[in-house]
Amino acid sequence: MLSFESDYIEGAHPEVLQKLVETNLEKLSGYGCDRYCESAKEKIRQACECPKAQVQLLVGGTQTNAIVIGSMLRNFEGVMAAETGHVSLHEAGAIENTGHKVLQIPGHDGKMDAGELRVYLESFYGDENHEHMVFPGMVYISHPTEYGTLYTKQELSVLSGICREYKIPLFLDGARLGYGLMSYETDVTLPDMAKYCDVFYIGGTKVGALCGEAVVFTKQNMPEHFVTTVKQRGALLAKGRLLGVQFDALFTDNLYLRISRHAIDMAEVLKRAFREKGYSFHIDSPTNQQFVVLENKNMERLKELVGFCFWEKVDEEHTAVRFATSWGTRQEDIEKLREIL
Repeated sequence: MLSFESDYIEGAHPEVLQKLVETNLEKLSGYGCDRYCESAKEKIRQACECPKAQVQLLVGGTQTNAIVIGSMLRNFEGVMAAETGHVSLHEAGAIENTGHKVLQIPGHDGKMDAGELRVYLESFYGDENHEHMVFPGMVYISHPTEYGTLYTKQELSVLSGICREYKIPLFLDGARLGYGLMSYETDVTLPDMAKYCDVFYIGGTKVGALCGEAVVFTKQNMPEHFVTTVKQRGALLAKGRLLGVQFDALFTDNLYLRISRHAIDMAEVLKRAFREKGYSFHIDSPTNQQFVVLENKNMERLKELVGFCFWEKVDEEHTAVRFATSWGTRQEDIEKLREIL
């Protein structure tokens, strides 16, 4: 059965697996204190053009969001996020479980508007009773967003400026960062991420690794004893080499960006296939996630032949669904899908 359900349905890129096999019998120190973890971190610092960045390797996206947010906020603070943001909707209350509230701001095709963020902050501090309220202590965005949309360099700059003005960190969820960086419609680079964000992470789970997210603190602002916090949350791998070897491979010879571009190329082929068959799109995404509007009866027919992800109801007769490409998508699978359509 064909499947475009998500960008993490395959295992790992062959070059990543090969590196794991080659290093398998090496005897290495645990908990990320090995030469591959150190090499990966240095390569990430170089790619970000941020030589003083502090890098920590974690396992998965929800885990990373909860640990970063939970460790950087004070006990009376919450995190501001678009109402469609991953931490708002699809993390089963993981952030709230850390004791911090998600403060929702309207989302616009998945993106946070800087003007609305400023209004929120001005309104909060303009309220004479704000000492009795949850303080806005961090801004969370994702790139790409849940809807496959992207922030421009200018938008990141403005958001970053507001965060600096109010002395709160800007945190960017980069679970699919590679696909955002390699979009043909972006002007944002990895060094831009390091420039405008106080902390962000480079997603590996959805971009070529078996698992892994590389958290980058860009302003010498990693919380004190962060590794201890990671361990306390049950997230410090004894075999930290698993993450180090993978990211070392991903950041060798530009592999991370090369395989991300492949996913974007496949998404363009996928998009053309749907358009040629007369399908419409719920949103115009320039990344590897494509949101197609299906008539419900046709959706049920397609379910028997191909995997995709329910997104949201459009009306009583139509549903928006997501088709995702990845580093492992093959063009022949898209051709088979074209025949089914």
